[in-house]
Amino acid sequence: MKLPVNYEIAKTHLLAKKRTTITAMLGVTFGIGMYVLMISFMTGFNEFLEDSLLSATPDINIYNDIKTDYSHSILDEISDTGKVMNVVHHPKPKDITPNVRNSQKIIEDLKKDTRIKAISPLLATQVFYNNGPVQINGTLQGVNILEEAKISGLDVKMKTGKIENLLTVNNGILLGHSLATRLNVQMGDLVTLATPNGTSMRFRVVGTFQFGLGSLDLIRSYVSLNNVQQLMGKDNQYVTNINLKLNDNREATGMAKEFKKRYGYKADDWQNANASAMVSITIRNVMTFVVSFTLLVVAGFGIYNIMSMTIQNKLKDIAILKAQGFSGTDVMTIFLAESVTIGILGALTGLALGYLMSYGVMNLPFPKNDNISITHYPVTFHWYHYALGVIFGMITTFIAGLMPSLKAAKIDPVAILRG
Repeated sequence: MKLPVNYEIAKTHLLAKKRTTITAMLGVTFGIGMYVLMISFMTGFNEFLEDSLLSATPDINIYNDIKTDYSHSILDEISDTGKVMNVVHHPKPKDITPNVRNSQKIIEDLKKDTRIKAISPLLATQVFYNNGPVQINGTLQGVNILEEAKISGLDVKMKTGKIENLLTVNNGILLGHSLATRLNVQMGDLVTLATPNGTSMRFRVVGTFQFGLGSLDLIRSYVSLNNVQQLMGKDNQYVTNINLKLNDNREATGMAKEFKKRYGYKADDWQNANASAMVSITIRNVMTFVVSFTLLVVAGFGIYNIMSMTIQNKLKDIAILKAQGFSGTDVMTIFLAESVTIGILGALTGLALGYLMSYGVMNLPFPKNDNISITHYPVTFHWYHYALGVIFGMITTFIAGLMPSLKAAKIDPVAILRG
């Protein structure tokens, strides 16, 4: 297909100076390639971190927030505070249980809410894990394991055993992988758990899990809800938390406020529970886009310099074109077409380079660490990152070529030809 004359001239210019054209294209190529690599890697890392946090944290956690009030005492009820001032030294706080009262009614009410995907009642307590001379302080969570798996995805985080083992083995326990390592226990071994109140029970290890958060895998374990109630000497209605998973976790903040008002208990959403981690993720995202944008701008300046030099070297060609009847718009179209062509070719090759580098990083083995569940560097391949790369590359090169093209359109051919 025969191109219009303006584009034929642009094609001739590009092919006549192949080294200059390739140099300009490589500037865009490496800019786009590094942009794709950086944003793919940083997004992959953030998604891994967010997945680890979200799997370890329910979308909404309803619990009894215990607050001790020292402002009132029993003396206020038996004496006239209008005539005397009561002063109590070293008051003893009232013994308040942390359980969620009427938990079954709350759960039944929550089951009617179509926005909720899963509900898991939980009884958590501090315990000491004992195995021979080893004693570790941690957290024991009594759960309905199948419901808890819907909340945390525990079934896909098992290192050994299966979550269903808790349903078939009496007094079974699932330990964090790091915790099991510290205790030097394996599948089938017995471990003793003691509460701060002095009660203790022996449990058989039926599996280990790994969330990928070392601080969590070193302290957490799961047993069936009735076993924890038995260990603590509580009835079968006693729970300390109600964990929820939503169909859309973006609604968590508003729903948490709604449930707090409705049930009178504290309700934390996942964003509030992981506030510090979410801030770090946001900062990394901003830094990624800033650095990526800088790479593209630098590539654009390279094209600007090359186009400026090209126009300077072709002043006589421009003068001859104008003398033959080409308008300023035609001249601008020619050089702008050259810039955009360089941008498109550079962007496409940059995407290919970025994909290859990202694929290479994804296959690099991650330094071995028992506290982290990943074996290779996390990298994502989202189509919109590549679409943004092409769009940014074309816009950057268009702007970089526009100003030199406007300059070329204003050249006076008579002044050039006179020398």
